[in-house]
Amino acid sequence: MLYQLYESQRALLSPFSEFASASSKLYNHPLSPFTHTPLAHRVSAGLELMHRLAKEYEKPEFNIHSVRVDNVDVAVQQRIAMEKPFCRLLRFKRFTDDLPMLTKMKDQPTVLVVAPLSGHHSTLLRETVRELLRDHKVFVTDWTDARMVPLQAGPFHLKDYVAYVQEFIRHIGPDVNVISVCQPTVPVLAAVALMATNGEPTPLTMTMMGGPIDARKSPTAVNNLATNKSLGWFASNVIYRVPTNYPGAGRRVYPGFLQHSGFIAMNPDRHLKSHYDYFLNLVRGDGDNADFHREFYDEYNAVLDMPAEYYLDTIKVVFQDFALVNGTWDIDGQPVRPQDIKTTALLTIEGELDDISGAGQTKAAHALCTGVPASRQFHYDVAGAGHYGIFSGRRWREKVYPRMRDFIASHQADIREAKAVVRVKSAPNVKRKAKAPANHRALEMNGRVVAAAALNGAAGGKARRGANGIDHARAGQAADDAVRVGRTSARAAKRR
Repeated sequence: MLYQLYESQRALLSPFSEFASASSKLYNHPLSPFTHTPLAHRVSAGLELMHRLAKEYEKPEFNIHSVRVDNVDVAVQQRIAMEKPFCRLLRFKRFTDDLPMLTKMKDQPTVLVVAPLSGHHSTLLRETVRELLRDHKVFVTDWTDARMVPLQAGPFHLKDYVAYVQEFIRHIGPDVNVISVCQPTVPVLAAVALMATNGEPTPLTMTMMGGPIDARKSPTAVNNLATNKSLGWFASNVIYRVPTNYPGAGRRVYPGFLQHSGFIAMNPDRHLKSHYDYFLNLVRGDGDNADFHREFYDEYNAVLDMPAEYYLDTIKVVFQDFALVNGTWDIDGQPVRPQDIKTTALLTIEGELDDISGAGQTKAAHALCTGVPASRQFHYDVAGAGHYGIFSGRRWREKVYPRMRDFIASHQADIREAKAVVRVKSAPNVKRKAKAPANHRALEMNGRVVAAAALNGAAGGKARRGANGIDHARAGQAADDAVRVGRTSARAAKRR
């Protein structure tokens, strides 16, 4: 019922919002006689503020059409690399006619940015993506507003989120570097852990930023709300069905407007001051600061609905049972074991003033990933940064991004070392098999097996199939190189 009341209120305010916008222009347009009346600037500013408070905010666009790479302007095109019912995998493809720059970009690392599904759209990471494009090939998860997903698509649980992340990683390939921001740190760690347990190639690096890996540490207001209320309370009080005017009519969701209200309630004084400053900037004619306010709140006020199953699963698994850190999280009967991750380097990042994910919550990932050598584990505390400051704004550009960029770059040599190991290990086997031309097919398979062993550190080097039935040895350029070594040797043996 609450959702229907909200929609009725929105429909009622919509014409008043448009009227306020038109009236505001009437009092500030240079050709309007009302512009020259007393207090015209204040009237216009007040009407503009009323318009923005009452309007509906649609999902923004990334609007990243070019980036500057080493003083060369590079065109950027947004593409859909994969589409699922609840998410699109976006690729930001870069283009240039500068041949040296094109060659350089082809050799740059690939990153998958897993955006949070926690109320805001993935465009909240626009600045994150723009910076990453200077030195990386970038993919981003773009989660779909649940109210736009028909009931026929079925439910979406936390385990489905994990499965989506795994599918995206497999699609991009094992050379990928995964970056998770806030909420997805938990499902991303689970996804990579399950891939490692199944013997699949795992990403080269994982960067986790401001996420609740262990929500027991330095609990915030968000954590306290989740722990002080029962799961039944959340199901009864914040879950509603989508109204009939949306494609997902009847779907149970946690509405975006409730999440937005929660965001505002955390810092009401700050938002009130921001809107008052916006009014004063309009009166003074300070267009730059007014535009900054519009840009921020166009993004901040655009929210999406979350599937009820996913929301309730997250409350229970992450904030009530602490299942990941307690070692009690099973997905389809398979335990989530971060300690099985061996070769993926880990970087965790926290903001000193983060009021959403408290100090130590993200850093807790290091205690779980005991299989990763200490030399490949890193942590960075961002002095003076709040939650949003670790992935946007000046501190992101000047402090966080350089650290992340250097961390990712320093681990790209790992794949080349793995390929070298593949060649060294496969050479003796090729020599022995060359004496028996009838076994040339076995030589090719030997290359596949060694490739999987080199990438995963699997004892005995036996290629296996995971729960999804995908041949893991086929994933990755390292495996392809090993197969080519096997095939070449097999053809030579056959000729002899």
